[in-house]
Amino acid sequence: MTRATIEDLAGIDPRALVDAKNTILEKMPAFVDAWGPMALTPTPFSPVVDGEVLPEAPWPALAGGAARDVDLLVGHTRDEYRLFNTRLGIEMTDEQVNETLGWLAPAPDGNRRYHDLYPGATPARLYELVHADWLFRMPTVHLADAQRAGGGSVWLYELCWSFNREQGASHSLDFLLVFGTLHPDEVRAHRSAHPDAADQVTGVSRRMRTDWLNFAAHGNPGWPRYNPGDHTTRVYDTEPATRPYPEEPSRRIWSAHRFDTLPLLR
Repeated sequence: MTRATIEDLAGIDPRALVDAKNTILEKMPAFVDAWGPMALTPTPFSPVVDGEVLPEAPWPALAGGAARDVDLLVGHTRDEYRLFNTRLGIEMTDEQVNETLGWLAPAPDGNRRYHDLYPGATPARLYELVHADWLFRMPTVHLADAQRAGGGSVWLYELCWSFNREQGASHSLDFLLVFGTLHPDEVRAHRSAHPDAADQVTGVSRRMRTDWLNFAAHGNPGWPRYNPGDHTTRVYDTEPATRPYPEEPSRRIWSAHRFDTLPLLR
């Protein structure tokens, strides 16, 4: 087997590379018994902790003080998994969601705690919640905790504002707002746009961009540092607010879990 080179990849149609990735993604869940949770990620490509280029996973490294001299601004959107959810709009059974919770929710009783702390949530809602927590939301909060444990400064945010009912506050919407690339006309033209979203988007975008620029220029985005005691969070909505972390049920479920590398079962 020969090693692929940059020249080899440059000669391939980019669309073919995307199609190849999508083919792999479709097949990955069938290997969950062999690969474990790794097979349930929405991407076939991940950083590898090889002990050399990447010597350690981020969470234990930060907790050990690896970035205590680097100020961090970290955050996530509320509906992180919505764009990746291939079962969106499809009814699910209790058996199906319990199988997913069994793979992803933290041991020993994460499955039960999701049902207890989200009473009335449908199986489809629980399915999306546990994926969002496992992939994005809880790793972010634990990253903030690790930075503080290692003696560093960190500011946490969550984006709850959204412009349409279908996608909610979806993955990467925060970057569209920070870079100002979501235009009111695009919002207005969306088939499921919220009635006032086109009038709100410019203001929300300006506030997020100002905070990030203040952090980059002055080392402070304008709200208190993250505090593990009350989990101080900047919540971006129609009007921004600084308050305790909004996703408290999920935070409680994952509080004793320790994020690290994802091992392959085989």
